[in-house]
Amino acid sequence: MVKRTVERLTALQAKRATKAGLLGDGKGLYLRVGDSGSKSWVLRYMLDGRAREMGIGSYYDLSLADARERARGFRKMVKDGVDPIDDRRVRRALLRAERAKVMTFRQCAEAYIVTHQASWRSQKHTAEWTRTLEVYVYPVFGATPAQVIDVGLVMKVLDGIWLAKPETAGRIRGRIEAILDWATARGYREGDNPARWRGHLENLLPRKSKLRPVQHHAALPYAELGAFMADLRQQNGIGARALEFAILTAARTAEVIGARWDEINFGEKLWTVPAARMKAGREHRAPLSHATIEILEKMQAIRTDEFVFPGSRSGHPISNMAMTMVLRRMGRGDLTVHGFRSSFRDWTADQTNFPREVAEMALAHAVSDKVEAAYRRGELLRKRRQLMEAWARYTVTSAASAELIVSAARR
Repeated sequence: MVKRTVERLTALQAKRATKAGLLGDGKGLYLRVGDSGSKSWVLRYMLDGRAREMGIGSYYDLSLADARERARGFRKMVKDGVDPIDDRRVRRALLRAERAKVMTFRQCAEAYIVTHQASWRSQKHTAEWTRTLEVYVYPVFGATPAQVIDVGLVMKVLDGIWLAKPETAGRIRGRIEAILDWATARGYREGDNPARWRGHLENLLPRKSKLRPVQHHAALPYAELGAFMADLRQQNGIGARALEFAILTAARTAEVIGARWDEINFGEKLWTVPAARMKAGREHRAPLSHATIEILEKMQAIRTDEFVFPGSRSGHPISNMAMTMVLRRMGRGDLTVHGFRSSFRDWTADQTNFPREVAEMALAHAVSDKVEAAYRRGELLRKRRQLMEAWARYTVTSAASAELIVSAARR
């Protein structure tokens, strides 16, 4: 009987091996058992007169059959004059180099802004770039490598706003195109730009000049706010709380969905919105009423990350459509989130004696430099706090009245 010189090991022998040392399978394949009981596969071979030994993998990751298959492939390389150890080292170096070249779209965008902001006309322009990307683009593909961004992802951003907000959508498309061109020039992506207009997106989207003017929905009359707020407070979910917060603070959608906990000062009852998320490109301090603090305390009880109103994906806020979807579920698709700012403004003018500039600053509208210099951090902030408390009381009391009316009708 001829004694086998290859594939001498059995799976059972490999499993039971506990003594430190090498167990040979043949043709240079060994199972190494360590002093601690660890097991791994190694291959010994000769190349150019040199004895070499390379690790193939852990015994716990590779079966005997898998180790033999890998060893056959490495032995073929040796036969062809290629050192598998050197080959593996080169491949790993190339992989590290490729990974070093990978940049997400957000990283590319931030680098682009840093590079170009010195040539832009104002800080407001920089803030507008940052704000639109944070609200519309980053939630869709901010964390995606620039190399793999395609027309499908670009269209996912534009489809939702091209008809509703054509001017904003056009600027966003141009910004995406510029950032991807920068990424291509820097070697972070290859191929055509999926955001280019001429000969490409112009075939998928209607020209802005051909679009009919958007008919904006009327704001909810403030006299009807009580019934609406009573209904809203019965709605569950983060989107509903975000909408309630937006109404009570008279804030814009982008300001609310991007709110972070480090912007909230519970002690002073202040919410400081950074310039990057403000339409005017200027930091805004918003006084928080007791009602808004209650909402924040509810959200803090379920806090999961840095965002006050977290989305379904970890590390991301709710989408810019979350509050709109709440309105639709309530059967109020005729309303817009932005319209509640008009409700607040109308109520302030008709039902209170607060000066106009107080309401304008509460809405983060531009006021005269003289007024802002005199009152921004002084009397005007105190008056705004009084205004927002009055607004919160109105929504609560009118909502309570609406609930009483509904209850009486049911009885």
